[in-house]
Amino acid sequence: MASDKGLASLGLEGAHALSLPADAYGNDPRLEVMWAMKAYNHAELISSVDPKFLKLTKLDDDIYSSFRETFRELDIKLLQPDDLKSDEAKEVWRPFCNQFEGLIEDFNYGTLLRLDCERDYTEDNTIFATRTQFFAVEIARNREGCNDAVFTSKCANS
Repeated sequence: MASDKGLASLGLEGAHALSLPADAYGNDPRLEVMWAMKAYNHAELISSVDPKFLKLTKLDDDIYSSFRETFRELDIKLLQPDDLKSDEAKEVWRPFCNQFEGLIEDFNYGTLLRLDCERDYTEDNTIFATRTQFFAVEIARNREGCNDAVFTSKCANS
């Protein structure tokens, strides 16, 4: 995998390096690069497959139901950083995400999430989120037709 070569160039060995306990890293700046590379791989998936056919996990139905029950009013088309990162939001997201511990592999690993679903992955349109948050928002975007614009745009430019 291409990202493994990138990790090796940092003196770290692929996914194994990301599975070590957090205290093994200290404040190693290479860790952020490793997470960004892993998150980028996840990010590319969303814009490369027609969303109406995309199944992200075996638990898509459960994740979506719980997400919309918990976050009825959340604007998934245009997320604000505070929707995920404010103290108030964290109090709601934490139990939501924790219900999937042991069900979603690496449920609390970091990944990139687009803020504006009609735009591609760019530095100003991404936020670092947990894998469970990523799945919840992107499954909802797929089901509610919000991801169609990016996919259609990618197809037109291909």
